[in-house]
Amino acid sequence: MRKQSPVVLSIAGSDNSGGAGIQADLKTITALGGYGLTAVTCVVAEVPGRVESIQALRASVVASQIRLSFEAFPVAVVKTGMLFSSAIIRATVDTLLLVREGMRNPPALIVDPVMVASSGDALLEADAVAAYRKHLLPMATLVTPNLDELSILAGCEIRTVDAMVAAGMQLANQYGTAFLLKGGHLKGRLATDVLVAPGGLRADFSAPFIRGVDPHGTGCTYSSAIATVLARGASLRDAVHEAKHYITGAIRHRYKYKHTEALNHSWMTDDHRTSTNL
Repeated sequence: MRKQSPVVLSIAGSDNSGGAGIQADLKTITALGGYGLTAVTCVVAEVPGRVESIQALRASVVASQIRLSFEAFPVAVVKTGMLFSSAIIRATVDTLLLVREGMRNPPALIVDPVMVASSGDALLEADAVAAYRKHLLPMATLVTPNLDELSILAGCEIRTVDAMVAAGMQLANQYGTAFLLKGGHLKGRLATDVLVAPGGLRADFSAPFIRGVDPHGTGCTYSSAIATVLARGASLRDAVHEAKHYITGAIRHRYKYKHTEALNHSWMTDDHRTSTNL
């Protein structure tokens, strides 16, 4: 029998443009050898650079999607993206705690704390930040904030790599979980991300910074890539290393449609690699 692909569950919003949210997650999971499941939290009408409307689903519907996914599939890793409200965060946490009861090896949890779109539009209700801090972060395996999200979680503005690492280390020790601090918004010669863990552990991951690119969906894609490589059995450090390579390629081999750019989630296949104009 053919070896089965590891199962990754994404709990996130829907992006009709296909570049972020559950659509990007499914593309990424498939490209890296996983089988993707989704629990949709919100339907978002958006394109790169513009969010027009957000319709949140009832928290009970989100919970049902998560529960049924676990009943039917051996979920190896869970990834959260846009959760939008404190009610959805609580429903997600309560359901994950329920389905993990009695599991010998509960799935890893990757938390991408989606708070602000690349356009600047808010993707999280104001009172939901407290729910993140109190309920979700303590149960995470890894949290993957960008600079804006890290500033919100840390309660201070961050403008340098040193400040980023200091804030991340404090949060890692506070919550007892690893943080991947994404430094792309610093816009230096290199895009450097730093993995920190409780006790002062640190690993840096760098790639040339690609200028003049719309970052729509990079956070969703990056965190889903980490989740999928983890589901294949890699260590957290190796998963971040492979995911960094994947997201860098998706940006470099991006598609261009009229005035819109989109990540190329399939860039690793030969037909896309040879047909994409750099």
